[in-house]
Amino acid sequence: MGRREYKTIIDRKQSILHFHFSCHRRNFQNLLDLSIFLTGNIFPIYKSTQSISSASISIQFHSDILSNTLCAKMADDCAVTVYNNNAISDPNNNNKNTFSVKVGLAQMLRGGAIVEVTNVDEAKIAESAGACCIIVSEQVNKSGSGISRMLDPAVVKQIQRSVAIPVMAKARVGHFVEAQILEAVGVDYIDENELIAVADEDHFINKHNFQLPFVCGCRSLGEGLRRVREGAAMIRTQGDYSGSGNIVDTVKHIREVMGKIRVLTNMDEDEVFTFAKEIGAPYDILAQTKQMGRLPVVHFASGGISTPADAALMMQLGCDGVFVGSEVFDSVDPYKSVRAIVQAVRNYNDAHILAKVSSGLNDLVASGSELNDAITRLNVDDNNGGNY
Repeated sequence: MGRREYKTIIDRKQSILHFHFSCHRRNFQNLLDLSIFLTGNIFPIYKSTQSISSASISIQFHSDILSNTLCAKMADDCAVTVYNNNAISDPNNNNKNTFSVKVGLAQMLRGGAIVEVTNVDEAKIAESAGACCIIVSEQVNKSGSGISRMLDPAVVKQIQRSVAIPVMAKARVGHFVEAQILEAVGVDYIDENELIAVADEDHFINKHNFQLPFVCGCRSLGEGLRRVREGAAMIRTQGDYSGSGNIVDTVKHIREVMGKIRVLTNMDEDEVFTFAKEIGAPYDILAQTKQMGRLPVVHFASGGISTPADAALMMQLGCDGVFVGSEVFDSVDPYKSVRAIVQAVRNYNDAHILAKVSSGLNDLVASGSELNDAITRLNVDDNNGGNY
């Protein structure tokens, strides 16, 4: 480690942070190294009842792994309240990161698109198109036979070497050894993914035992908060599993989660106790959700998102970002498709920009199954004498 100079000036009354430091001849191998370095200077500053009105960060270091993501994600318009209450307890293990550090790592992805890739070429396209992170996975098994498992670590390393943005990898639900291997490989995030084969039907991974932040899926508020209790630093509300481009389930589950949070915010303490029992959620984390008016961790949408309009819809429904499936690379111009979705996530409230980035994407057509479903519905309506 070379010489390091830094100066921090904090005016808590005005909630203004001016942070400037310089690093010489220091290599940050991944998000974890950089987070540990920054944690003592940035993350403790903003509490659950405070916000940062201004943030100025100047970073110079030998390895520019996070040069395209860190400064943008730490801006005040992308800041999420760091969970620093006692509701989520960490084991007394000095070798593990605190939950707030993991949440801070997940916050760096807020306001971005995480793109699923299967090889180095797709990873490079996603990076150049502006993806905030890539999630590596196997090629989709069209026959539906066989068991999906953790991707070969050699492939993960190969993709890691080819890009400078964070890399996420999937582990089977409950398979903590796969998670241990991925942590040893050096990925930045681990997705305990229920879409691949489930290793343990009764137990999820105890994510507090790992240094890396975990992503977990949910289809309801209770399920999401149970995953947070287990140590998940990011929740993805999951919709379509097949990659068909159908977002109906994704929208349904997001509206269910957001709707219950809105109901929760109007409850008194006695009602919160009963509500926690009804949805099977830990009371303390549910109370924190009521206080914040949102999930206590970063919340992404996943499933069927294949157009800029889909991505903008998820953002307007209240999500912090989106997962984009590998089927986006089946289009004629995958770079243009990914770039359009990234721009839609960043400008989801600007209809003019959405119209611009959505133009010329005729190659993103519905899959064969969706077309067949639409034709079937049309024929049924015609036979019944109705209007479609």
